[in-house]
Formats: sequence, structure tokens, C-alpha cells
Amino acid sequence: MAATQVLKSEWTKIRSVASTVWTLSLAAVVTIALGILISLLSKNEFDKMGDNDQLSFDPTYISFAGMSLGQLAMIVFGVLVVGNEYSTGMIRTSLAAVPQRATFLFSKIAVAAGLALVVGMITSFIAFFLGQAALGTHSASISDSGVLRAVIGGGLYMTLIAVFSMGVATMLRSPMLSLGILMPFFFLISNILGAVSATKKIGRYLPDQAGSKIMRVVTPIGDDTPYGPWGGLAIMVLWVVAALLGGYLLLKRRDA
Repeated sequence: MAATQVLKSEWTKIRSVASTVWTLSLAAVVTIALGILISLLSKNEFDKMGDNDQLSFDPTYISFAGMSLGQLAMIVFGVLVVGNEYSTGMIRTSLAAVPQRATFLFSKIAVAAGLALVVGMITSFIAFFLGQAALGTHSASISDSGVLRAVIGGGLYMTLIAVFSMGVATMLRSPMLSLGILMPFFFLISNILGAVSATKKIGRYLPDQAGSKIMRVVTPIGDDTPYGPWGGLAIMVLWVVAALLGGYLLLKRRDA
């Protein structure tokens, strides 16, 4: 089967599954709504902050506060794109139709990543502009230094989270197992490792902590992170590449 036909087939699969559409919609709504709420709260609390907190205040990053929950929906999207075929047994039919496993996997990844990128970018820009409107006099402008990079970075971050989840789901072949590992990892373990002083230096190299650096414009006082925004995104990309490579190698070596 030609690569263009495989891409069309994967697009049809993703579009026809209601759960994948709903998870993308949920990712956008949660990210935007929570970002507005946190921005409003931050505006009201700004005058009560200490001097260091005010100097570290990053209005752009505040508008992305909803990303912490929105990314969970992107994880579900990434897992379902791959895992649905394994859970229903359709993977056997798919691999029989497209025996070239690299073509099969990376066509699926390309279509899903493209969709995640569109949703991620739209979500990031809306979250920024509505968040800044909520912040009022404490807001940033899209023309300020580093702000456009951070907003575009927000869309890239959401996309990479989804693609990383696809790689993990390909390795594990089970939606439940994939979600059972990824959800606690991003929602609990990563945050705990990043908050505890003994493990903080390890936590900063995890995909979400490194990748989220791209959304920061103001460096917090006392932050000794040894990489900048693009360095953090590069670390996240390495995690994504490793997950995809692992998924491809396992898909190539084993039966469906």
C-alpha cells in the first residue's frame, strides 16, 4: 500500500473514533479554562506577593497553568490512537494490510502528531490571550521578548506529550497499562521528584519538566537549571525519539 493511502487510512481511523476527538477537545478546554482561572487568581494575589515572587512573576507562564491538566488529556489521546487497535484486535488486520511496519507506525504517528499540533497551537494562543486579558495590568504582550517563542512552545509541548505517549503505548500494546504508567508518572512522580531537593536535579531532566521550560519567559529567582528554553525542549525531543524508537523496534520484532 502506498504511503499516501496509509496516511489517508490512519486519518480515517482517528477521525472515526469519538474518544480521540473528545480527548483533544478536553485538552483544549481544560488548558484554556484553568489558565484563565489561575490568571484571575494571580491578578488578585499579586500585591500580596513578596518581592522575590513579584520579580519572578511570569505572566506568560501563568496563562499556561492549565497545561498541567490539559496534558493528561493529550496523553490519553496519544495512548488511544495506538492502543485502540491493540485492544480491539484490529492491529492484525492493519498489519496484514500494511506489512511494512515502519510505514504503518510512522504514518499513524505523523497523522496524529499533525492533529495534536494544530489543536496544541490553537489552544496555546487562545490560552495566552485570554490569560493575559484576565491578568489585566500585570499582563504581557505577544511582542515582548521571548513571549512568542513561549506561546509557540506551548503548542509544541502539547504535541510532544502526545507523541511520547504514542511511543510508550506502542511498546506496551495495552491502553490500560500505558495510562496506568503515564498518568501517575506525569501527574505525581515527576512533580514529586521536582519538588524534593534530593531528587530535584534528576527531575529537571524528565520530559515534562524539561519541555515546559520553553513556555517560560521570566527565569525565577534562584533557578539554577543548567539549560535554557530550547535546551529543555531538545531534552524532551530526545525522550520522544527514544520512545518512538523503542516502539518501532518492538513492533518490528514481535507478532501483533
